[in-house]
Amino acid sequence: MSEQREHWKSKAGFILAAAGSAIGLGNIWKFPYIAGENGGAAFIFIYLICIALIGLPVLIAEVLLGRSTQRNPVGAFKKLSGKPFWIMIGSMGVIAGFVILSFYTVIAGWSIGYIVEALKGSFSQFSDPGISSSYFEELTGNVNWIVGYHTLFSILTMWVVYAGINKGIEQGSKIMMPVLFFLLVLLVIRGITLPGAEKGLAFLWSPDWSKISGQSVLIALGHAFFTISLGMGAMMTYGSYLSEKDNIPSASLQIVFLDTFIALLAGVAIFTAVFAMGQDPASGPGLIFVTLPVVFAKMPGGVIWAVLFFLLLTLAALTSAISLLEVVVAYFVDERKWKRHKAVMVFGFVVFLVGIPSALSFNVMKDVHFFGKTWFDNADYLASNILLPGGGLFISIFVGWIWGFDKVLIDLKKGSESLFTKYPMIIQAWRIFLRYLSPVMIMIVFLHSVGLLESAMHQLRTSWVMISLVCGLLYLFIQSRKK
Repeated sequence: MSEQREHWKSKAGFILAAAGSAIGLGNIWKFPYIAGENGGAAFIFIYLICIALIGLPVLIAEVLLGRSTQRNPVGAFKKLSGKPFWIMIGSMGVIAGFVILSFYTVIAGWSIGYIVEALKGSFSQFSDPGISSSYFEELTGNVNWIVGYHTLFSILTMWVVYAGINKGIEQGSKIMMPVLFFLLVLLVIRGITLPGAEKGLAFLWSPDWSKISGQSVLIALGHAFFTISLGMGAMMTYGSYLSEKDNIPSASLQIVFLDTFIALLAGVAIFTAVFAMGQDPASGPGLIFVTLPVVFAKMPGGVIWAVLFFLLLTLAALTSAISLLEVVVAYFVDERKWKRHKAVMVFGFVVFLVGIPSALSFNVMKDVHFFGKTWFDNADYLASNILLPGGGLFISIFVGWIWGFDKVLIDLKKGSESLFTKYPMIIQAWRIFLRYLSPVMIMIVFLHSVGLLESAMHQLRTSWVMISLVCGLLYLFIQSRKK
């Protein structure tokens, strides 16, 4: 007999948990440096447009699928369609959550490890990024260090999910998210009060339109999709614990706002300190584990600030990781009628085991390649470049075209009647975005992520006659249908 399904006790619990899922390692390190490298405020402006056109519409659709069915991604598509193809699309979300979590816990483990390294005073010897980089390679090359912290973070993730929706994920999010925000505000205050901090603010906030190119727009488009955990089933699963009285558009907007606001605050905290300490802001992915330890070594009270920062990073990673494990657990609870505790223990352990080769990709397995990539890189590529954009694309198509939009609007209206009454144009705009703009943009993200966009654009340029012919035939077909 299956367990009685839990629901969020409060709207705030859902918003904090869902925002926690969206706010992860990418918000703290990726968004700040890609914004700085691509025109600062100019890039942020384009990113916000992309969030409105692709992120928010698909987020509303994904949460709605979960609430309407009260099921995980597989169960949701099975209930609404029942066709094998759409059930397979739901399975992609579960697989994506599994694959991402397997290597995500490895990186998140580094955050815990760096808290310990900061307390040990290891950063005090870092006079330049070269020394910091060598130390980072030494740590990740140590099998016991990297697997040990991968194990510890995996246990933390399982512990929260094991406690359930209310006592585990919701209660944990209500504690972790305010703490995360408080730590970030402290780091922002410390950063802007450092001599030379104004250079960091200028780097992030001064619009430089000369750096905006087609590539910048693609980067903004891709990050807008990935930053709010779309396509991996997390938001659908969290949405399945909502009741009909919850306002989905309002909650989705708040989630997007929190995700973006935290990313911007992280940018201020990081770049004010980086510029004040005279370090390179364009160090890309190495910004967190290579450049920042040098910054903390040069900063007064650096040990304290280093501990606070990597604690912040750990909390951000944990709130995301628990949502990924919940996707897998919800599938086995809903579809296979497993007890929650059994599902958490079994698949938490399986994810941990699958993650070990990712951890070993930085040491004993670094020369072992499949399809020209390490195990870690293959897992990252499969999830980020194929499963996530594929899941997001088909979610927008299903809700926009397959489900039946009259049914969609009836379900969406529950809990948000005032929005339909006061702002009917917003609902129509959402419909247009979800049906037309979002699928096209997600397809562009997909083509760009797998390196096919330039090839596709070349083919489009050389095949304009064929495209014109197809458009003409389509026009004649529409006209004939009207008659």
